[in-house]
Amino acid sequence: MAHRLISQLAHVEILSPKPAESVAFFQELLGFQESGRQGRSTYLRCWGESFHHSLVITEAAQPGLGHISFRTDGPQELEEAAAAVERTGLGDGWIDGDLGHGRAFHFHTPAGHQVELFWEVERYQAPPHLKSAFPNRPQRYPGRNGALRRIDHVTVQARDVKATRSLFCDVLKFRFMEGFVLPDGTEAFVAITSGAHNHDLAIAAEPPEHDVDGRLHHVAFYHDTREEVLRTADILAEHGYALDYGPSRHGIGEAFFSYVIEPGGNRVEIYSGGYLNYEPDWKPVLWGVGERSVNAWSDDQVGPPSYRGYAMPPLPSGNEYAAVLTPGQAR
Repeated sequence: MAHRLISQLAHVEILSPKPAESVAFFQELLGFQESGRQGRSTYLRCWGESFHHSLVITEAAQPGLGHISFRTDGPQELEEAAAAVERTGLGDGWIDGDLGHGRAFHFHTPAGHQVELFWEVERYQAPPHLKSAFPNRPQRYPGRNGALRRIDHVTVQARDVKATRSLFCDVLKFRFMEGFVLPDGTEAFVAITSGAHNHDLAIAAEPPEHDVDGRLHHVAFYHDTREEVLRTADILAEHGYALDYGPSRHGIGEAFFSYVIEPGGNRVEIYSGGYLNYEPDWKPVLWGVGERSVNAWSDDQVGPPSYRGYAMPPLPSGNEYAAVLTPGQAR
């Protein structure tokens, strides 16, 4: 088996022009807990996570991606991964640490996404009133609101999908699990993983008519069951939030999902299912046109996808497919 460099997706930073509303959305509706504040950033975690945080919300003029952070497989792997990225010319250097983790290496993808690698991490310590009766849980199950369990993956957009995939797969040793290819073989969507689950990073093609690169498509958080995805959709509806799309099922990844736009303008996926794969010699499954790679169910069953073409930050032209949803607004 190939030597592994990356352990897991640790956290994602999103930018919000409405930070107070964004934080309230994740806390009050999706059940996140605040684990710290620093500068213009609020740090949040799901109830089932052992790390200090999995989501950072940072105040900014417009929505979008701040950075994606991965934990390495060990301290030596951090040095190896940083050296490998430096050889590509995409390295941005080291920082001493940040709230919740130690020394980290920063780099950017060919599309411009900011990425961070670290090893030393602060683990969550539940106060007495949140301690679980089950010692393998970081805290007790809250049983209220959406109560999402953990971060699952992040999906970004790139004008050259293959170039960004190659950085992660060829340099950082991610596994290429599945993808959607055009008739000419161009990679239009890829799902890759640092571990055993079907993906913790996905890369979708930026429409060629968009003169932008490096945008955020969505960040996804995990429920154990489909029923919890539906329950969270009910909670969102009760508070005036229309779903951006879904509930539906992905062909790639075999996952049940729905999308919602949080108040700051970023898309959030409520996600369950997926599969585990431990095969070191796995060959990527490539889906073609008409094979329902994104929607396993046909458009006449669930309606045409509304999420295609929407990513953050907004297009410079202002021609994004729809404005950010306000509570109670439907498409």
